[in-house]
Amino acid sequence: MFLEHVNMSVADLDRTIDFYGKLLGLKVRWRGATSDGLPAAHVGDERCYLALFEVGDAERKPADYGRLGLNHYGFVVQDLDDCRARLAELGAVVRDPPQYDPGRRLYFDDPNGVEVELVEYAQAG
Repeated sequence: MFLEHVNMSVADLDRTIDFYGKLLGLKVRWRGATSDGLPAAHVGDERCYLALFEVGDAERKPADYGRLGLNHYGFVVQDLDDCRARLAELGAVVRDPPQYDPGRRLYFDDPNGVEVELVEYAQAG
């Protein structure tokens, strides 16, 4: 079993596609419109993706860990330091949480205010 996709409403589809492409190398798998005519795209790889739907400038409430619901999603990366440098180039503010095993991690908000975690696990060998 694996998680196939996460569905997100975004303010600016092109900006979001560009951000995740530059940060993680995600590619556009599909681009078109929803049944309601909203611009939409799937970005990721052959196994999993982000389903993005443009809704314009709507208010986004920050993650609230004291309430039910999704707080963030995470990606496993090979080089956390490289991703940290890319995030700086993209203008994202990185939050360094207390570290715990396994792996090293960081958090940031994407261009839509969605909290994302990046985690790097030690290479075996």
